[in-house]
This record gives sequence, structure tokens and C-alpha cells, in this order.
Amino acid sequence: MIKLIFRNFTFNPKNDILSGLTVALALVPEAVAFAFVAGVDPLVGLYGAFMMGIVTALFGGRPGMISGATGAMAVVMVHLIQKGNEVGLALESPIENLGLQWLFITLLFVGGIQILAGILKLGKFVRLIPHPVMMGFVNGLAIVIFLSQLGLFKENVNGVPQFMQGKDLWVMLALVGLTMAIMFGLPKLTKKVPAALTAIIVVASITIFGGVDASTVGSFIRDGGGEGLKGGLPTFQDQIFALGYTLKGNFLSTILPTAFILAAIGLIESLMTLNLIDEMTETRGSGNRECVAQGSANILNGLFGGMGGCAMIGQSIININSGGRGRLSGAVAAVALLCFVLFGAPLIEQIPIAALVGVMFMVVIGTFAWSSFRILHKIPKSDAIVLIAVSAITVWQDLAVAVIAGVIMSALTFAWKNATMIRARKSIKADGTKVYEIWGPLFFGSTQSFSSKFDVKNDPDNVEIDFIESKVSDHSGVEALRVVSNKYLEQGKKVTLTHLSPDCKALLLKWNPEFDSIIKDSIDDPRYYVVTNMLDSEV
Repeated sequence: MIKLIFRNFTFNPKNDILSGLTVALALVPEAVAFAFVAGVDPLVGLYGAFMMGIVTALFGGRPGMISGATGAMAVVMVHLIQKGNEVGLALESPIENLGLQWLFITLLFVGGIQILAGILKLGKFVRLIPHPVMMGFVNGLAIVIFLSQLGLFKENVNGVPQFMQGKDLWVMLALVGLTMAIMFGLPKLTKKVPAALTAIIVVASITIFGGVDASTVGSFIRDGGGEGLKGGLPTFQDQIFALGYTLKGNFLSTILPTAFILAAIGLIESLMTLNLIDEMTETRGSGNRECVAQGSANILNGLFGGMGGCAMIGQSIININSGGRGRLSGAVAAVALLCFVLFGAPLIEQIPIAALVGVMFMVVIGTFAWSSFRILHKIPKSDAIVLIAVSAITVWQDLAVAVIAGVIMSALTFAWKNATMIRARKSIKADGTKVYEIWGPLFFGSTQSFSSKFDVKNDPDNVEIDFIESKVSDHSGVEALRVVSNKYLEQGKKVTLTHLSPDCKALLLKWNPEFDSIIKDSIDDPRYYVVTNMLDSEV
């Protein structure tokens, strides 16, 4: 365990510490905003970000990746919390805020599901996600991050959130522009300090010491109904173990389905982020270890009153671009966030929201795959459609639905293309045997095309089906081969299957032992003899 923590702990302590502090500042408005979305106290979101961050930083599968409270999961939590509150108020002895307790209980199951996914090594399947889906995911997420920042351009007017106007809007835009300019220009001068952290400090100094009236972290929290950033340490939620009776009739209908949805969203977003950071750093993380770490962090959230979460692509990119590569960067971000809550609330609440918005806008610019516009007309139309669809669904629905839809679309496209690839080259041997040399995979998508290649009625008495350039891939292929073989046998004709690979032969015999009578064990692969003769001639 100790070895796991210190493996890749830090490559550059200064960079990891400074990037961690930058990420911690960027985590504050996100955690607070997503807590408001879920309908819980901002401190629940901040505690969630701390616990997700510290566990995944130390034990996760990807050093440098940041986890915390996320919007994709917060949206799903809304119905659960509302349902719990309704049930709580309808009890004989009413319980206020029961929905929050239900959330903590649900997070225990979310964590268990995610840990099980890691134990079963399901994390490796992220490697099967096609590149168009990955590009669509990145583009869609960049748009989502951009749209989420627009809400920070609102101010509370007589208790009603409204977009800024006049002087307030111009001040906000100017500070956002200054932040972006510093982040763009500073790396050209020096890379010794993180541009994002420098930009936040400069803009905060201008507003604090220059007397500029601007929306701050503190005003944002209070406008949303919170009391401020100040809080204590997370406490053990022992009361959730006494609330089992409130779940009667709701466990299977509400708690468990929500747990599966949250677990799926969390794992998909985390594994996709891991894949992206792998590409950015040209290293490779462990998806299975990340599943276990995410699950453990969510269980900790359920036990100590956090709202849970998963990997955050925006903050992860900030960390990587700021030089954070080791586990230390994520640990510093999490600990710094907790210190803000415990000790630094008055200072952090003075940071202008515009500085954090500017940082996130630069993340959007860096995240969006601008090259996708250039390659859209060069790649296959099916890939272009998948890319655009995943981007749109990510914005319109959510990340999990978008990725699943993209993978299904890509799989169907692949199946259709392979279904049309199957061919049968026909020839007649000297002894009159007709040979069907099959080219292309025989699977569920190509069975009809395969069956149509044979002329059972007019073929001679001896037929050979040669699989030297083909492979039987699934049960549908086995069944199609059985049907064709039986048609020949019913006509009193002999059919032989040749050049089956060992795994194909094993598959056929497993499903139907009768194939043994028509399979010919052949080692006379023409290509083998060609290569052998060439080698012999060179000796």
C-alpha cells in the first residue's frame, strides 16, 4: 500500500504544489455550483471534492488526474434528494432533509458497484472506445464547461438570478479577458510558475487592492443561498444506519437504480478523462485501479457527508497544463481545499469569480479538438456522424449517454462494413469437388450474405468450404454454417470444412459436436508451403 502511494508521488515538488493550489482554487466554484444543482449545502459539495480528491490522488490509477463533485452526477442526484425529502415529510414522525441521508446511503452502493467493476477488470474496456467517440466526448465536454461558466455571469437582483448588465458586465468581461491574456502570454515569457495561479493572484490583487467592485466567490455562495465557505471537518454520518426503515418500497425503485446510474456515469467520465490524460502525457494509467479508487472515495463520501463525484476533466487539464504530474499535485489540491474551508474562507471568498471563469475559458480553448473541423471532410462519413452526434448528445443529455450511444453507433457501423466484406471464391478441383473459399469474417452481421453464396441444389456431390481467409466469430456464424451444412446433407451430398483455425474448430465443436464428422484437420495451408519453399531456396 505504501509503495502504491509513493509510486509516481512527485516528479517535481514545486510544480506539483503550485499546480495543486491552482486546482484547489478552481475547484471551489465548481463544487459549490454543483451542490446547488443537487440541492444540497455548498459544504457538502466541498467535502465531496476533498474526499474524492484525496483518495483518488493517493490510490487512483492516474497520477495528476483530479476528482471532485461533478455536474453530470449532480443532475442525477436531484430526483433522489427530492424523493427522499417527500418520503421524510410523509412519515408519522417527519424527518427533515431525508433526501440528503438517502444520498449518503446511495453513495455506499455507488462505491460498491465501482469497486466491483475494478475487481472484474472492466476498466480495460475504455481502450475499446473509438477515436471519433473520444473526439466527440472532448468537444462536447468543452462546450458543457463553457456553458456552465455562463451561469457565473448572473447576479442576484431582488432574489432573482439575472444576467449582469451595464458596468457589472463590462467589469466581469474585462477581468475575464485579463485572466485569459495572462494565461496566454505568461508561458511565452517563463514556465517557472503556473500561468493559471499567477493570473488568479494578479486579478484578485487588482480587485482587492484597487477597489474594483466585482462578483466574488463569497457573493456567489451567498447569492445561491449558502452561508459562506467557512466550515469544520467532515463528520461521520452514523444516523444513516438507523434510517433503513425509510427505504421500504423505495430501495429497488429509487436507491438501487440511482446507484447504478451514478456508478456508470462516474466510471465512464473518469475512464474517459484517464484516457485523455494518458494521451496528453504520453503515459498509461490503470483503469481498473481508478475504478477501485473512485468506488472507495464514494463510500468515504457516504460515510462522512460528501456528495460524491468522479474525475473532473477541466481541473485535470488545469493540473497537467500547470505542470502537475505526480500524486502530490492532486493531494495538495484536496488538502488545500479543506484548508480553505477550515482556515482560509475570508481570503478565498474575496477571489473574483471572473478570474476563475477566465481560467476555465482557457481550459475550454485547450480542450476542444479544433482539428476536428479540418478532418471532418477527410474521415469516413460514418466517423464524422459519430463525432458530431457524441458532441451533441454530451451537451443535450449527458456524458454517459453520449459515450454509450457513440460506441453503439461505431459498433453497428463496424458490423455493417464487415457484413458486406464476406466473399466466396468458387473453383473446381480435378476430382470434381467444388470449393468455396470464404473471405471475410462470419458473424451475426454476415450470416445472410454467407448463406446466399451457396447453390446447394446445383452443386456437385462433393463440396468443400475453405476457411483459410475467414473466421467463425460467434454463435450466429456457427448456426449459419450448421444450416448450410445440413442443406447439403439433406440433398445426399458430402460437405467438408477445411482450414479452420483451432479456436474456430473449438467453437464449432462446443456448440455442436456433430461438426466433428465434416471438419477436415488440414495443415496444408498453401501460404505455409509458399513461405517454406522460399526459405528452402534461400538456404
